[in-house]
Amino acid sequence: MDSTPEKIWDILTNFNEYEKWNPFMIKIVGEPKLGAKIEVQIQTIEGKKRTYNPIITKYELNKELRWKGRSILPGIFDGERIFIIEKSEDNKVSFLHEEIFKGLGVRLIGNKLDEDLRESFDEMNKALKARAENLS
Repeated sequence: MDSTPEKIWDILTNFNEYEKWNPFMIKIVGEPKLGAKIEVQIQTIEGKKRTYNPIITKYELNKELRWKGRSILPGIFDGERIFIIEKSEDNKVSFLHEEIFKGLGVRLIGNKLDEDLRESFDEMNKALKARAENLS
C-alpha cells in the first residue's frame, strides 16, 4: 500500500468515519482504546447483517488493533479481529486483516464461515487502500 502506518492507523481508529468508506464494517460505535467495549455492525457482500459487541484487546499505536467478541455462551463461538500494520523496506505499508474463530460452533460449521466473510474482507481492504492512498 502506498501510504504510511500513521495514515492507515488514523483511518482504522476513526470509528465515526466507517460509514463513509467501509462496505463491510458499516458502523462502529465506541472509543478506540484498550479495554473498551464497542458495537460493530457488519454487512457481508451477500447482504447478511450482524451486530456484535467485542472488547478491544490490543491497541498498539500505528501498529496493531485487535478486538474479541463472544457469543452469548462463551466458548461456543468466539471471534478475534486482527489488524496489523507494518512498514516495509520499500517505503510501503503491509496490512494484515484477519479474524480467528474458536469454539464449539466453529467445529459445526467448519470453513463455511471463512467462505462467507472472505469477499467482504477483501472489499474492506480495497476500500481502506483507496482511502489511505487518496487522503493527503
